[in-house]
Amino acid sequence: MNKLNTRLYAVLCAALLATSAHAEKADRDKPVNLEADTVTLDDIKKISVYQGNVVLSQGTLMLRADRVQVTQNADGLDKVSAIGRPVAFRQKTDSGDEFIEGFANRIEYDGVTSQLELIGQARLRRGSDELHGAQISYNANTGFYKVVGQPNAQTPSGRVRAVIRPKPRTSEQPAAKP
Repeated sequence: MNKLNTRLYAVLCAALLATSAHAEKADRDKPVNLEADTVTLDDIKKISVYQGNVVLSQGTLMLRADRVQVTQNADGLDKVSAIGRPVAFRQKTDSGDEFIEGFANRIEYDGVTSQLELIGQARLRRGSDELHGAQISYNANTGFYKVVGQPNAQTPSGRVRAVIRPKPRTSEQPAAKP
């Protein structure tokens, strides 16, 4: 029963985040800017590797990592792979002045499928709501989240954890009755 409650809680939190955590769509049409201590470029394979204090920005998106590998295709950005301790990103959502923030040991993004993977000590935060797990997957096209814990972990920290804080009530909303 406890395992079922934990899964239900994680699903509810993921659904809550998915409904309003859509990244600002206007960012997709903005240029990608990268800064690093060093860069290597393979013009034939269309792969660039940025190392040392890497900062990637695109519109309201800001990503910081130790190493970022970018692969391009005929349409432009194809895949981004970032490694750090942790990799951190922050981006404004379409739902106002709210931001979504993510942290993980590694972040993989597929520009063709709009699939984002946060791998290793993954955390995702929107406002005061949070998700923690070994891996967090998000598909921007479908709005679907999946959070995976570490099944063989010897401590409770290996489980998926979600924190959903109540939203502030406006003066028009009555308090919930018991």
